[in-house]
Amino acid sequence: MSRVVIRPLHKDDEGEWRRLWTAYLAFYQTVLPEDVFATTFARLTGEAAEGEYRGLLATLDGKPVGLAHYLFHRSCWTTGNVCYLQDLFADPDVRGSGIGRALIEGVYAKAKEAGSPEVYWMTQEFNATARQLYDRIAEKTPFIVYQKNL
Repeated sequence: MSRVVIRPLHKDDEGEWRRLWTAYLAFYQTVLPEDVFATTFARLTGEAAEGEYRGLLATLDGKPVGLAHYLFHRSCWTTGNVCYLQDLFADPDVRGSGIGRALIEGVYAKAKEAGSPEVYWMTQEFNATARQLYDRIAEKTPFIVYQKNL
């Protein structure tokens, strides 16, 4: 029987993290320069300072198969920090096996441990497969996202 483990991302995970991160970016038809890769990985594996991103890695029988990046930040709507799940990815060959759910539940556990009252995230409208999971484990809000690139 296969075993899924959700654990913090470590510095020695860089090669597998890069493989997963590159696949995640390809899903969103995005390519980032090397300095963004290096900076992001350093942030994810550095000291968990307030306001810094953190990373989780999902392994299946010891093989890395998924990742999650999340951040705690202040909100004007509560006295505690809220948790933003920025990135979530599972290898295509393990989708449907509970990896995405396990990663989200890992972020839920970290948020609860930190005293955060909520975890929230966004996805693109076309991401129908992931949205089927999200609809089962969270509440879809009526908010629409606006963005201005500068």
